Amino acid sequence: MSETVVKVSLGWTANMGNFQSLRVDIGLEDFVREGEHVDTAVNRVYSYVENKLIEKLEETKKELE
Repeated sequence: MSETVVKVSLGWTANMGNFQSLRVDIGLEDFVREGEHVDTAVNRVYSYVENKLIEKLEETKKELE
């Protein structure tokens, strides 16, 4: 029996002004854990990716200043 996989990818494009944009994309693929419902796994992976996207977007913006 194959394991169920969930995959979440999110991206954000930020206008940096002066006709410049910053695009950050984050994705993660993970297995549904034993005893975990697929919806719970999707929410877990989505939450992680969303938090990482925000973190990396802020980090990258600071590096470019």
